[in-house]
Amino acid sequence: MRIDLESILKKCVEINASDIHLSVGRPPTLRIHGILKSLEGEPLIPEDTEHYVRAITSESNMKKIMDVGGADFGFAYKDLARFRVSAFRQKGHFGLVLRQLPNKFMTLAEIGLPANVKELLNKPRGLILVTGPTGSGKTTTLASMLDIINQERACHILTIEDPIEYYHTHKKAVVDQREIGVDVTTFSEALVKALRQDPDVILVGEMRDLHTMEAAITAAETGHLVFATLHTTGAARTVDRIIDAFPTSQQNQVRSQLSVSIVAVISQLLLPRADGKGRIAAFEIMLMTPAIGNLVREGKTFRITSELQTGARYGMMTLDSSLLELHKKGLISYEEMLSKSYDANYIAQEASAAGLNAGMKKA
Repeated sequence: MRIDLESILKKCVEINASDIHLSVGRPPTLRIHGILKSLEGEPLIPEDTEHYVRAITSESNMKKIMDVGGADFGFAYKDLARFRVSAFRQKGHFGLVLRQLPNKFMTLAEIGLPANVKELLNKPRGLILVTGPTGSGKTTTLASMLDIINQERACHILTIEDPIEYYHTHKKAVVDQREIGVDVTTFSEALVKALRQDPDVILVGEMRDLHTMEAAITAAETGHLVFATLHTTGAARTVDRIIDAFPTSQQNQVRSQLSVSIVAVISQLLLPRADGKGRIAAFEIMLMTPAIGNLVREGKTFRITSELQTGARYGMMTLDSSLLELHKKGLISYEEMLSKSYDANYIAQEASAAGLNAGMKKA
C-alpha cells in the first residue's frame, strides 16, 4: 500500500530531514544528517511515483518533464515547509527528489560564519561568490545574507533564481524575485534586463555559462553588489573556474576584471557532526586584498592559499584551518577532518602538534 505523500512530507518536517527521494523499487527514502534512510513499507512501483509527481507538479512542468526529461520548481507544504523539487524520468519511470528549505532565515553566527562577513554586505559594489558542492548550504547562506540587507538597507534587491527557493518579503528594501522559465527565459537574459531595473543588489542563483558570468562581472563593475554561486570548492579553484570558462583570447582581460570586481569568495562544506546531531559547516574565506588582486591579475592563483594562511587579520581562512578548528572543538571527527582537507599530511601534523589524534572524535 502506497504511503501518501502528505505523510512523507510530514515525517520529513518532523525529523528535519534534508531531502526526500521517491524512486521506483525502493520505499520512500529520507536523507537525515547526510545519511539516506528508507521508511518502512513496500518498495514504490511506477504508479506510485507517477502519482506523487502529478500531485505537486503543474501542467507546464509536467510538459517539460515529458519533453526534456525533467523539471525543477518550488513547492510549499501548507505553511510548515518549502521544498525545492526535481521531478524527472529514469528508466522510463517518474522519479522525485525534494530538498527541504529551512522555514526561517539563519543568522551568520548560526551558519557558522565569522562576524566580519557582515561588513561585506554593506559594500556598494562588487562580486561576492558563495561556492561549494551540491547540498553544501550555499542557498541558505545567500538567503540569510540577503535577509540582513533587506532588514538594514533601503535599497532594491533583485534575485534571479531557478527555481525561487526562499521567499523574501519587502522590509527596509524593495525585493523583486524572478524565476527562470516563469518570469524570464535565462539567467543571462535576466541579468542584462536587470541593469535597467534600478537594482542595488543582485542575486544570481547560479553562474552556469559564459554569458551569465560575463553579465555578472559587468554588473559588479558598474555599481551593483552581485551575489552568485558556483559548484566549486576553494577560492583559487573558483577564480580558475571562471577564467577557464572564457576563450583564451579573453582570459587576460577577465583576470584584470576579477582582480577588481571580486569582493570575496566564501567556499563551504557541510560535514556530519561528531556527536551525530546534524551537520556543521566548514569554510574557506578569501577577501580581495591588493596582494590577492595581483595574484589573480598575474595568473598566479596557485599562491592564493598562502595568502589566505597569512590573512587571518583580515578575516580570511583556509578550509584546512577551518576543519582543524572544528576538530579542536570536538565538532567533527579526525577522519572527517582528514578526508575533506586539501593537504592531509599538513593538517595531520598540525593536529598532532595541538595534541589531537585519531581517537578524539567527540566533544
